[in-house]
Amino acid sequence: MTQFIQIIIGGIQQGSIYALLALGFSLVYRVTGVINLAQGAFCTLGALTAYSLETSVGLPPLLAALGAILATTALAAVAGRALFVPGLARLTNSNMLMMTAGLLTLFEGLVLVIWGSQPYAMPPFSGEKPWRVAGLLLPTQGVWVFGVTLAIIVALGWMLARTRLGQSLRACSENPTAARLMGVDVPRMQLFAFALAGAIGAAAGVVVAPAIALQFDTGRLLTISGFIAVAIGGIASFPGAIAGGLLLGLVGQLATAYVSSLFSNALALGLLLIVLVWRPSGLIRAKLARRSDVRDEARVWMHVSRLPSAMAWRGGGLLICLGLAAPFLLGQALLGALIITLILFIALIGQDVLMGYGGQISLGQAGFMAIGGYTAAYLATEHAWAPIAGVVAGMGLSVACAIVLAAVTLRLRGLYMALATLAFGLLIDSCAIGFDDITGGPSGMVGIPDFSVAGFAFATPMRMYFLVLALVVLIFVAVAGAMRSGFGRALQAIRTDPLAAAALGVNVVGCKMAAFALSATLASLAGSLYAFQFHFLSPDMVGTPRSLELVSMLVIGGEGTLIGPLLGAAVLTILPTVFQPLAIYKTLASGALLAGCSLYLPQGMFGLIVRLLPGQKRPIAA
Repeated sequence: MTQFIQIIIGGIQQGSIYALLALGFSLVYRVTGVINLAQGAFCTLGALTAYSLETSVGLPPLLAALGAILATTALAAVAGRALFVPGLARLTNSNMLMMTAGLLTLFEGLVLVIWGSQPYAMPPFSGEKPWRVAGLLLPTQGVWVFGVTLAIIVALGWMLARTRLGQSLRACSENPTAARLMGVDVPRMQLFAFALAGAIGAAAGVVVAPAIALQFDTGRLLTISGFIAVAIGGIASFPGAIAGGLLLGLVGQLATAYVSSLFSNALALGLLLIVLVWRPSGLIRAKLARRSDVRDEARVWMHVSRLPSAMAWRGGGLLICLGLAAPFLLGQALLGALIITLILFIALIGQDVLMGYGGQISLGQAGFMAIGGYTAAYLATEHAWAPIAGVVAGMGLSVACAIVLAAVTLRLRGLYMALATLAFGLLIDSCAIGFDDITGGPSGMVGIPDFSVAGFAFATPMRMYFLVLALVVLIFVAVAGAMRSGFGRALQAIRTDPLAAAALGVNVVGCKMAAFALSATLASLAGSLYAFQFHFLSPDMVGTPRSLELVSMLVIGGEGTLIGPLLGAAVLTILPTVFQPLAIYKTLASGALLAGCSLYLPQGMFGLIVRLLPGQKRPIAA
């Protein structure tokens, strides 16, 4: 019994951190209707700033913590003023989600540049020795975590209930339009909520720093944990955010103790999927729901740039010629980067069909890459299957998983669809690590043979390049034709207004499932080619960070254009190879590009190129 209680104490400690993260998510969502994926980055920034102030500047721990929280809050306010608040007035919720993903990557890059990639550990505030209470051992840092969490919850509740500032935030939460008419400065309240969420995240980072090793990408893991917690508890409910965080912490600790640490994440993600399907709004619903006339349900459609048919054909021919000549013009040094760019472009074509044309946010595209890659590699290495047979098997398994996922999450849209696909991708990550007898676990799968067809092996980079180039051309022509057909028009109608599309006779369910299946098929093919190209496959190569990178490439290149993602893939793959001495700035530049393009270049690089062509009119938002 004592052991069980100790596990519960550990779960509450871990859940308290998740609760603080979830509170930040819920606060920003209630005031703005937007999910802030940068929330976890505030934790990392706060913790490492406190570390530097204490170790390098020599400040006492308390002053270092307060200074770190103030510095992180100021940085959040700057980011909110420059990007977040202006985006609220101009972008859809989907694009705002992508912008906050860009902010997360931007802050990760900032941490990487300042503190490097090595992990940091801070000493506990009150020493290493745990406290003994009634025969139970309480970790000293756990007491600090409990205390800070309780203090923030009480202070936030008091502010919202008893102060004029809290009343203004609540007014913005219920109905921003009415609040504006009553004299509330809504943009200022939105900025305040974003900065306050940054302060909460920094405080969480400061108290959790002694309990975990921190490095530049820890913020992404914390973001995902807080995101899952608030989705389970109820994204628009403060009590739900707290309950969701505590529940997630308890489930994780119990699963680690009684099942396996390798599958604790999988169980938590399974819980999330169940809650999303059974009760999408979370276990605890908000007492005050946002009115139906506010921005988070508004449909904003940006005109997508298109080239005239004649110009498109000429441009396509020119691209094919450049593709054929590229290995000879750029040389062997960049050939590997060219191959990876084209492989990722295959996955991006499918993601563009799903997101750019169908309007369904997918944060788990790399999950299907993992399914295809591991299936093809396992069958080729362990059972001596022909590589092409393994690729087909991986595509079939990916399509089956996509159909099941689409059927389960069919009634979800927008934010909740993004959550479901994120949970799916994380679930695949956990399985890739847990089933080490098949996948090789964290170390990865080695000894993958060359890709071959009918005995002809694509054993050299040049052969592999032209194989992938041929596949890209065939897939692009086929998908472009499909998007110009009734299927493509139906997807665009569904994105604009599903109800109106259904009233016009469009099979909404069938089109969504077809788009999902097509996207999964192409991602699976890309994952298989990835494995055969490297002769090695690990969870890091096809994990959730890869999914977010694919989203960045899609947004930077241009959604709904098919060819635009090729530009995004080239920028984020080839340029870091060319400027290898500046590779440490890749993450920072990628985040800045994603956040900046989301706000100032919503049509991506392709849209900018089209506007700059002579004779092309500047598109106007509808």
